[in-house]
Amino acid sequence: MKIFVFEFVTGGGYAGQSLPAFTADGECMWRALVDDLTAIPGTEVLTLRDARLALVRGPGLTVVPTNAGGFHADFARCLKAADAAWIVAPESGGLLESLNRQVLAAGTHLLGCRPETVHLAGSKIATAVCLAKAGIPPVPTFASADLVAGPVVVKPDDGAGCEDTLWFADASGARAWQRMHPHATCVFQPHVAGPALSLSLLCCDGRAQLLSVNRQQVAREDDRFVFRGVDVNAIGDTDGRYAALATRIAEAMPGLWGYVGVDLIDGVLGPLVLEINPRVTVSYAGLREALGDNPAARVLALPEMHPLPRTSRNTPVETAHACVG
Repeated sequence: MKIFVFEFVTGGGYAGQSLPAFTADGECMWRALVDDLTAIPGTEVLTLRDARLALVRGPGLTVVPTNAGGFHADFARCLKAADAAWIVAPESGGLLESLNRQVLAAGTHLLGCRPETVHLAGSKIATAVCLAKAGIPPVPTFASADLVAGPVVVKPDDGAGCEDTLWFADASGARAWQRMHPHATCVFQPHVAGPALSLSLLCCDGRAQLLSVNRQQVAREDDRFVFRGVDVNAIGDTDGRYAALATRIAEAMPGLWGYVGVDLIDGVLGPLVLEINPRVTVSYAGLREALGDNPAARVLALPEMHPLPRTSRNTPVETAHACVG
């Protein structure tokens, strides 16, 4: 099987622009995914690479350098040449949804979430409404600062991670900010105390398998949050609460498929979901070592879901800020 792996930042998505500060994050995800796929017998990987980045070579790997003038044609050719495509890109601006639709339009097998579900997950408000209807508690999420009391977190409705996330000590500060930015499509959430965690899931047609529970390294610097990294597989699931949550999320959003990340706050009353990431996240980069098993092989084996190795819950792996997202 020939698989087209496209990571937006390193694969030419910024061709013609300056590479962003988080290029190392994209590199980390791309490298882990390519390494996992090329380790699977009978699998070849085809990938685009921004021509400004170092060319990577390896067995089973074909790298196509691309630039601003040739990116769109190169992307289309790679789609046509592959049996399947695995896309890693932000949901913001409808980008991941659009790319996944292009995969399907090309008649190539999509190793990822269905476009309509990516669209849903791309809105924090829509996701919160969907989860609440299914009886899954999200962090309360509102379109107006008038509906929130106490310390308030403000973030783009379609943003990713800590990107452009602000903190206000009280609701009056958030309301003043909203008045100054009347056209900003943002959400307002109460600042919920508790550990910031994420779940790494394998999803397929309304089913989910919990791969790991990860501890997010999030710090607040003045009025902003900074994501410093993640400890993959750092938390056990002795009472099964996270596996049960994963199953309920997959049932509520049956278009989730393949690797999925879930950000949450483990509050006093239990886990509250912050957002669903319908794509590879940086936690993926530590999974193979943490599990003693190849997560990409598990995705290719879907709809089958095999039990995890017995040792997989005992090996935490730290992923530093050079590899976060």
